Amino acid sequence: MHRFLIGVTAVLAWASCFAQSTAPAAPPALVIKPLAERRIAELPTGPLYWRVENFASLDQAQAAAGPTGLAVQAAGKVWLLTLGPKGGATAGATVVAEVGPLPKVEASQYLLRINEASGPPGSVTPVHTHPGSETFYVLAGETSSRSPHGLLRVTAGSAETGLGADVPMQVSSSGKVDLHSLVMFVVDANKPFSSPAKLP
Repeated sequence: MHRFLIGVTAVLAWASCFAQSTAPAAPPALVIKPLAERRIAELPTGPLYWRVENFASLDQAQAAAGPTGLAVQAAGKVWLLTLGPKGGATAGATVVAEVGPLPKVEASQYLLRINEASGPPGSVTPVHTHPGSETFYVLAGETSSRSPHGLLRVTAGSAETGLGADVPMQVSSSGKVDLHSLVMFVVDANKPFSSPAKLP
């Protein structure tokens, strides 16, 4: 009987080790870093676009930023990201991209935020929602945003308007090299910036 128990214990220990070794590892987390934000009482009128521009220095970008512009540094460059009507340009800047129109957001106060997202291929965010619109400009790699509306892929050098308010999503680094992207938000400032969610 004693030998039988020893044998059963050994089998159970082996099975436990085998289960642990074959269980899929959780994917790495995408690293999200807020770079800049500002609150505003009103949005510009009409359809809205994010304008992506480069400046020679952060001081110049900050001096040129209007009430809906945010100056940041990323990937060794200085960026001015401005929310406004289509076709604008900032004196002294080099226009890189313009993306929109953005999904509409109705609120008594708005938060404009620029996040930096980075991570190796396969890294992901938890499933979540935002109380407003999310827009992507990819500096390197590729990002994918999975939602009930399908899969949105954005490659390096491209900008795409993402989803509107309260749509569940999961964002990932889906390219062959590490992702590095700027993510632009217009959200309701009086609601949590991000909330846990589930995909159907």
